[in-house]
Amino acid sequence: MSASQTPDIGYRGATACLAAGITYRQLDYWARTGLVVPSIQSATGSGSQRLYGFRDILVLKIVKRLLDTGVSLQNIRTAVDHLRERGVADLEAMTLMSDGATIYECTTPDDIVDLLKGGQGVFGIAIGKVWSEVEGSLATLQGESSVDGSVVVASGEDNPISDELSERRKRRGA
Repeated sequence: MSASQTPDIGYRGATACLAAGITYRQLDYWARTGLVVPSIQSATGSGSQRLYGFRDILVLKIVKRLLDTGVSLQNIRTAVDHLRERGVADLEAMTLMSDGATIYECTTPDDIVDLLKGGQGVFGIAIGKVWSEVEGSLATLQGESSVDGSVVVASGEDNPISDELSERRKRRGA
């Protein structure tokens, strides 16, 4: 089972940063300002850990790509709000196009051609490609089960890898 098909696996901030290619400072700022908030577990005070889901990390990587191409954070916020409204299956088939100021959603090749004919689109981000990159990154990184806190690797192995700390948590909770 891939990371995108396992909704109960959360990834700590450092892992989310590594998979998305961003700094911890960016991650923290985006979480505090509501741009990309962790869907598995929010921070609840000093010392608590945020846990990000696959979709969160996908959006983090898209935000990073848009920033790298010069799109303003204000326009990215609008795009992220739109992405939140979409289903996960919709995202994989979507391409985001931008002229550096406005972001356009394209779901068919005709949408892309129409946009280019108008002279507006100058670059695109195929979300399906970003999806695959995030899945590849997370396949070897540790996540946590939101159910029991055990450490897992989302590589599709039937038996998740557990460390001593997660085993103690299991025994304590049992």
